[in-house]
Amino acid sequence: MDLRDYLRILRRNVKLVVAVTMLGLLVGGIASVLVKPTYTSQTQLFVAIQSSGTISELQQGNTFTQARVQSYVKTVTTPVVLQPAIDSLGLDVTANELAGRVTATSDLDTVLIRISVEDTSPVQAAATAQAVADSLIRAIDTLEKPKTGGTSPVSLSVITPAQAPSAPSAPNTRLNLILGLMVGLAAGVGLAIVRATLDTRIRSEADLRTVTDLPVLGGIAFDEDAVRKPLLSQAGPRSARGESFRQLRTNLQFANVSEHARTVLITSSLPGEGKSTTATNLAISLAQAGQTVCLIDADLRRPMVGEYLGLDRAAGLTTALVGAADVNDLLQPWGDDAMYVLTSGQIPPNPSELLGSNEMKLLITRLEEAFDSVIIDAPPLLPVTDAAVLSRHVGGVVVVVGAQKLKHQDLTKSLDALQMVDATVLGVVINRLPAKGPEAYSYGYYGPIDDVPEGTAKRRQGTSRKDGDQAASPSETIDYPALDERVPTVFPGKRRGN
Repeated sequence: MDLRDYLRILRRNVKLVVAVTMLGLLVGGIASVLVKPTYTSQTQLFVAIQSSGTISELQQGNTFTQARVQSYVKTVTTPVVLQPAIDSLGLDVTANELAGRVTATSDLDTVLIRISVEDTSPVQAAATAQAVADSLIRAIDTLEKPKTGGTSPVSLSVITPAQAPSAPSAPNTRLNLILGLMVGLAAGVGLAIVRATLDTRIRSEADLRTVTDLPVLGGIAFDEDAVRKPLLSQAGPRSARGESFRQLRTNLQFANVSEHARTVLITSSLPGEGKSTTATNLAISLAQAGQTVCLIDADLRRPMVGEYLGLDRAAGLTTALVGAADVNDLLQPWGDDAMYVLTSGQIPPNPSELLGSNEMKLLITRLEEAFDSVIIDAPPLLPVTDAAVLSRHVGGVVVVVGAQKLKHQDLTKSLDALQMVDATVLGVVINRLPAKGPEAYSYGYYGPIDDVPEGTAKRRQGTSRKDGDQAASPSETIDYPALDERVPTVFPGKRRGN
């Protein structure tokens, strides 16, 4: 992954990163509150050499003192120094326990020793620091005293007496909050990367590109109103959803620039990705552009087109395939434009055999002769083989990809299934993209037009039966010409029974 991939992961998981960062900040704050305050008292000693004061003796003494100071620093935390201090103060601790609270340091090229003592009591910290300093002076005087007798050549003096601190040295609330913030941020970023690595769902075009290089014909943003109003004609003229399908229509024309694919099959990998609404709205969009369009509901396992458009599906595709009626008698007009719908008909026990039959191939050929475009809503690819079988009879296939739902491996299997039957895949449509965020897809520049004044537009469609309105057929509100007056007869020969 490059930098852009990481940035996209962070944008996608910004809520997770922020939540974990705030959690780290909270932990740092709680730690500062729960930890008992600790006070630190310091004292400073000066190390000198007793001499006559000549220049040479002072230079030698200074060199000797600097060489010995580091040894004196190490001596501070030994029992030789700490035990007398414990005894003088009457502390109930051992020399080893006190050594954990005592720190002795010395700056380079100096003869100063700094002793620091930590304690939960500021007064006790100062008393202990002073007692340790006094004990060190006595210990060094004893250790440096010549064995032949006489005084020690080294003299230690307290130059900064220990004082009781007014504020605790720990916990450092600011430091704890900063550490908590940094650790939380690092943990949040790490979790986001792990989550993105383990999550194989397709969320955007960038994720799609890791699976296939097929052209993206369009992106449909998720719209909560689409559940109640799935049809393109139910949205405003310049709504984001309407612009998405018009863009899909335009891109599909470019993908099929040679117009070899007059019949386009719309399918998906799994159920619930929005293939039926995509097929229906694509057909409506093509019809609004002035084309004569035939929409076929070839999902013989879970037909939805008739329900969306409010049409009767008792007689339709299966009726024509078994020869019970001619297709001219089964096409149902819909809307103001030249759009006709062939519903599914009765659900058969052998959908794959019917869709892969020679009768289905002949039916598609007849419809291509009569209509500018034929749109087929087919079943999903992975659960059944219907779409793969039917794809051999059409000019092109469009695969609908449900964002946030479909995984990489599922799309790969679907495209492999189409490749095995030599299907012509025109491209993919990404459906259910988020309206906001890094993967957002919208036409906000135009702005939705939801409020159309009453009487400014004719009713264009029958309402879905889910809406509770009368939805037998659009012809109940619009007077349609006879079928043969609107488009060419599907089959120029004699109809059945003539």
